[in-house]
Amino acid sequence: MYIPRSFAIEDLARLRELMERFSFATLVTVEDGLPIATHLPLLFRPADQGYGTLLGHMARANSQWRTFAANREALVIFQGHHAYISPAWYTTQPSVPTWNYMVVHAYGVPRIIEDDEQVEAILRSTVERYEGVFGYSWRMELPEEFLQRQLKAIVAFEIPLSRIEGKFKLSQNRSEEDRRGVIAGLEQSPDPVNRELAQLMRKLVLETASAQHGPEVADRCSLRGSL
Repeated sequence: MYIPRSFAIEDLARLRELMERFSFATLVTVEDGLPIATHLPLLFRPADQGYGTLLGHMARANSQWRTFAANREALVIFQGHHAYISPAWYTTQPSVPTWNYMVVHAYGVPRIIEDDEQVEAILRSTVERYEGVFGYSWRMELPEEFLQRQLKAIVAFEIPLSRIEGKFKLSQNRSEEDRRGVIAGLEQSPDPVNRELAQLMRKLVLETASAQHGPEVADRCSLRGSL
């Protein structure tokens, strides 16, 4: 991934947070020399050492799992908040439109999980992860015969991660006045995603100011409602 230095995020905790929140990801592998992709939810499991592991499953009818046998590195893309940025929000002119976004690329070699108990555990963990939002209204309490048919219809896998790249393009390369204008423009948007991106931009640049100049400067920025 092309990552200019000003947009690079190397804080693993921040990258993992995005991966866990935006866990419906894109898994990319290669089949017969061509890329193949599947969109699916993935569970992230941290590790004491290394980058952690992704767990997931796909339909057995999906041929992508057969590419895992090549023992090649796969790419998993996690897309966070993103928004169109209008040049009308900039003080600096002339300017052109752009797109702000937050994305993580995770890499590792997929491994198929054959053990039935592990496969079922991944499914139950996936259900718990997403049902929790709804108060666990459904708990995967299924007739055994039906459950076994479902398990045979999927392929579970894990991806021990070998590296993670993060790119948060949030106008860090623009002037303070331009960044302030972008935040104001996004905050006025009817789209709640745009408004949340504005909050994340403000938080990131305040943290950067605190790290570079001390908490007093960041506090002054916060009090005046600017960057």
